[in-house]
Amino acid sequence: MTTTLTGRTARAVPPKGTAPRSRPRRRVAPYFFVLPALLLFAAFKIYPIGRSFVISLHKTVGGTEQFVGADNYTRLLGDPLFWTALKNTAVILVVQVPVMLALATGLAVALNSRLLRGRAVFRLGFFLPMVTGLVAYGVIFSVLLNKDFGLLNWLMDLVGLDPVPWLTDPLWAKVSLGLALTWHYTGYNAVILLARLQSVPAELYDAAAVDGAGAWTSFRHVTLPGLRPALLLTTVLSTIGTLQIFDEPFVLTGGGPDNATLTIGLYLYQNAFKYFDFGYASAIAYALAVLIGILGLIQFRLLGEKT
Repeated sequence: MTTTLTGRTARAVPPKGTAPRSRPRRRVAPYFFVLPALLLFAAFKIYPIGRSFVISLHKTVGGTEQFVGADNYTRLLGDPLFWTALKNTAVILVVQVPVMLALATGLAVALNSRLLRGRAVFRLGFFLPMVTGLVAYGVIFSVLLNKDFGLLNWLMDLVGLDPVPWLTDPLWAKVSLGLALTWHYTGYNAVILLARLQSVPAELYDAAAVDGAGAWTSFRHVTLPGLRPALLLTTVLSTIGTLQIFDEPFVLTGGGPDNATLTIGLYLYQNAFKYFDFGYASAIAYALAVLIGILGLIQFRLLGEKT
């Protein structure tokens, strides 16, 4: 290493090809900044997931955990309540989610219309249900849909219609659950679709109008292709949320009547915190995670290729 003098100051000049001594510290420094987040993620995410899998391989007998291997998973195959919960959840997924997304798409198109005045007020109004607490809005719907003193049956009585057992009949209980979910999540999905819709160039609509395309043709060939990425996002999020649904059936119907609204999330809760069968509940959780992953891959394969 050579030494040069510049004025009164002498400094060491490292030979060419050698890195400054501070460079290794600079490479390590970013990891120190992200280390707290990584530790929190490992403690509150990775460890619980791994621990849950370990619990799913055990069964509590006489206050002690015994290793049972895959018994909890094979038990799922012969559990009629699990299949009932899966069927109920599938009905909500197949019926309510498409209806909700169709309403959200129409709502997004309406909120994006140039003819609508006060659009900001309407957007806020339709999004407000999403910020309502899940338990709070579940209690509100349980009062509104009460057979004896609910507001909806009172309005039906004014026009001469018979009261409907919204929460005590198996079919109407499913309908009530679907109504509550649609009210709560339609505005949220509409805002996501609206954000994507506003990025569609207006020139495409002008070109379609010049070519003589009507409103429906423009919607099919301009709006829907432009909304495809947002539709994929809302479909995946709605699928995950529906498969994990717990609060609404727990507050509205408790899974009844006759397990008509029992969902996988509610059944998982019952096994864990009502029967204290944590091993079986953990197995249900992992089965649900696999199901979500499979459906997510299918949706990405069907909708993601064209995005």
